Amino acid sequence: MGVTCVSQVPLAEGKSVQQTVELLSRKLEQMGAEKQGTFYVDCETYHTAGASMGTTGQTGKLLYVMHNSEYPLSTFALFENGPCLVADLNLDVLMVKLKGFFQNAKANKMETRGTRYQYCDFLVKIGTVTMGQSGRGISVEVDYCPCAVPGDCWNLMVEFMQSFMGNNAPSVPPIFSAKHDSLYTPADTMVQYMELLNKIRKQQQGSVAGMR
Repeated sequence: MGVTCVSQVPLAEGKSVQQTVELLSRKLEQMGAEKQGTFYVDCETYHTAGASMGTTGQTGKLLYVMHNSEYPLSTFALFENGPCLVADLNLDVLMVKLKGFFQNAKANKMETRGTRYQYCDFLVKIGTVTMGQSGRGISVEVDYCPCAVPGDCWNLMVEFMQSFMGNNAPSVPPIFSAKHDSLYTPADTMVQYMELLNKIRKQQQGSVAGMR
């Protein structure tokens, strides 16, 4: 892999999630991008079980267990604002055994899945973000494959993203600032997906609260 930027794209005016995905896909295909299969990223949320809290009423930490079809033999475990652990698929079995410490908030499971596109040295993944059975938003992942240092290729990535995302091209991801001259890793991509899915989840919760 190279350097990856993950971002959310707002819905086009008057369009649904699916229609906006189709518009983005059409722009890529018109540029000459070719379909290269499909992808998915999923995220399950675990919260600290009551039995493991040292103080009654203490807010427990959230743990996010994630998978990415680009790394089919790996499981990623991330604490918000904390470290990212990369393990094999046995971690999923271990989480079941740790249910006395971490409880699965099944209602909060989210995933994004869609089509992969190849355009010259770029790999683009346009996904529909779902929670339950409903589409909640749109994710766009752009990988610049020949480079491994964010600071060396960000300007080129922005120029490419603007070509099909227009004004919705993202600003510099926080993790790029932290690793400007360091080697980029798959864990950095998963941190971006965690932040994106949490952002969309909070947007949905805010919408529901506003309707009450």
